[in-house]
Amino acid sequence: MATITVNGKTVEAKPGEMLLKTLERAGVKVPTLCNLRDRFPSGACRMCVVECEGQANLVPSCAFPAADGMKVKTHSPRVLRARQTIVELLLASHPDDCLYCVRNNDCELQALAEENGVRQRRYAKPVREPEIDNSSEAIVREQSKCILCGRCVRVCEEVMGVSAIDFVARGSRARVASAFDSGLNLSKCVSCGQCVVVCPTGALREQDHLKAVLAALGDPAKHVVVQHAPSVSVTLGEYFGVKPGKDVDGLLVAALRRMGFARVFDTGFAADLTIMEEASELVDRVTKKKPLPMMTSCSPGWINFVEAFFPKYLPNLSSCKSPQQMLGALIKTFYAEREKIAPETIFSVSVMPCTAKKGEASREQMLREGMPDVDAVLTTRELARMIRTQGLDFDSLEPETADTLLGARSSAGKIFGASGGVMEAALRTAHWMLTGEEMAQLEVKEVRGLEGIKEATLRIGELTVRAAVASGLGNARRLLEDMEKGLRHYHFIEVMTCPGGCIAGGGQPYFTNPERVKARAAALYEIDRKETLRVSHRNPMVQRVYKEFLGEPLGHRSHELLHTTYAPRTAAV
Repeated sequence: MATITVNGKTVEAKPGEMLLKTLERAGVKVPTLCNLRDRFPSGACRMCVVECEGQANLVPSCAFPAADGMKVKTHSPRVLRARQTIVELLLASHPDDCLYCVRNNDCELQALAEENGVRQRRYAKPVREPEIDNSSEAIVREQSKCILCGRCVRVCEEVMGVSAIDFVARGSRARVASAFDSGLNLSKCVSCGQCVVVCPTGALREQDHLKAVLAALGDPAKHVVVQHAPSVSVTLGEYFGVKPGKDVDGLLVAALRRMGFARVFDTGFAADLTIMEEASELVDRVTKKKPLPMMTSCSPGWINFVEAFFPKYLPNLSSCKSPQQMLGALIKTFYAEREKIAPETIFSVSVMPCTAKKGEASREQMLREGMPDVDAVLTTRELARMIRTQGLDFDSLEPETADTLLGARSSAGKIFGASGGVMEAALRTAHWMLTGEEMAQLEVKEVRGLEGIKEATLRIGELTVRAAVASGLGNARRLLEDMEKGLRHYHFIEVMTCPGGCIAGGGQPYFTNPERVKARAAALYEIDRKETLRVSHRNPMVQRVYKEFLGEPLGHRSHELLHTTYAPRTAAV
């Protein structure tokens, strides 16, 4: 351990630790723009500069190792002037449209201007025409709001392993762009939205579906229904002052009803349905020696990734649609028939933790007779804005429950929101299908947690099943490359596009950190621990839907409504 002095107080630093990390642990707040937690520092933005005794220049604390005997001033007049100048220079070329920006009051640049007392313009402002890339179904890029912090480039390359964007040109002409300056729709972008989560300004945002939803709610000819994903209830509360990880499912349902939705369904029901189909498919592949390993298909960013980078594994993807699309299909068939509502008058909305879900809903394979099963997708962020727009006092609402017709779920469907949840839920049901008995221990702790790659080997009857869970596409790439080299062998693989799973998805609150993700996951597993209905195949509503409408898993009607196909994707690079 090294002992350093920070603002006159003694602080202990770990060997080799960067100064910024030491300061964070000591509770000293130092601003930064380019820094990505747990990633090698770039030291590009210089917002984190501090004054070190013996150093002629200010040093970037994110890239400067702490050393024994070091004396540091984090907020000296010299440091504050430097930070203020950096903010002023950034604002000099930034649009003055804060009141109209989606990040207003939730923008790091705006917050830094406030913290550093920037109250006047000292530098001439060049005219920058808005450069908006609206080509993607999921993400909008507005180049004029980019401050070149590099976070989006790094998360896309280093965390997700996609590298759809990078810096181009130099000096004052430098900018972030996709290959050949094409639109995101022509790039290898998988629409995961992790770039949106780390962007400090409004340069990246999700495609806005709020206007379409509000218009539908105001149309008396439309029957507007909504479904909400398992992870949304343990993240939405953060926007209303609730501690991270607290489940606000009842308040969420109440808010959706107050805003005018005719029915509120829980996507956890469709997660149970997904398990019935996916576990049946796994059993069929294992017993009939069909292509293995089988890979889950619930995460649309992962599907986009395989189509773009590893098309040879398309036969290994489960043919199951995601829970969002399964429920969307049932809403416009089973629900429409039962309630005697014309499918074309139903406007089906989903609330998802994911930006890629927006693109998934519009895929050609998800259209039936030219009509989408899901008409609009709201991210958790959009739902929070909608609740505020409608003037609801979220905390004062009385909790309500989802409509049971397509809303009753098991806790197996709820843990879908965490990395490893799909795998655990599927193994519970696959065990029952193969042996006729429930697993003695329902928790598969080997696949829980935030590790990038997790493995489990289970004995199910006469079979030994080897399973793997990849959290984040960068880890998925590593796993697939190891498989190609013959270093890994599995029967079943779960991949979640976003590190940590849907609880840390591209549509979740900004500034997500590991502590928040852990709290959200813990909430889901606590729900699973407390509930009595913990396996998908025991869900009475799922059994009823099969009996009255679908027939049996992998049957003709379920295959028609709940399964799909995928194809290689071509792009600019």
